[in-house]
Amino acid sequence: MVASNTIITERDHSRFMSLLEGLDRDANARFVFLLDKSGQQIAAAGEMDQVDPTSLASLTAGNVAATEGVAKLVGENGFLTLFHEGKRDSLHISVVADRVILLVVFDERSSLGLVRLRVEQYLEPLSAIVVDMLSRPDGPPAGVGDGQPLGEITEADLDALFGD
Repeated sequence: MVASNTIITERDHSRFMSLLEGLDRDANARFVFLLDKSGQQIAAAGEMDQVDPTSLASLTAGNVAATEGVAKLVGENGFLTLFHEGKRDSLHISVVADRVILLVVFDERSSLGLVRLRVEQYLEPLSAIVVDMLSRPDGPPAGVGDGQPLGEITEADLDALFGD
């Protein structure tokens, strides 16, 4: 999973969104969803209006964790791709850089072959962003708007805010 102290900066999120929007379009998917292995949503693109993203993230992460357990039982280190076919919608799930999960939900407007092809094309750039995030030595650079969650807020500012 993305390490608990890893911060996804605005730049990281923009890069993820650009790729997810491209994958959504190129795979002709209903939506594309990126989450960490703990079940936290990172980014999403597409027709998400009918979906509870919190539940989707949790259940998808649980699905991947369960499948990793099955993989170990049969002597595998893990399975990189999962596929679930339904009557209306199908799911294509990939583990990216062994840290995050990519979920592509598609219907009859697409096909498993097209989704697999497009996911394969997008895995490397998605992995590069994840590796880049994890390779930052002390987190992102300081400053408002570039990933530091509190920017230049001082202890005195926090005391004034909370009345201490």
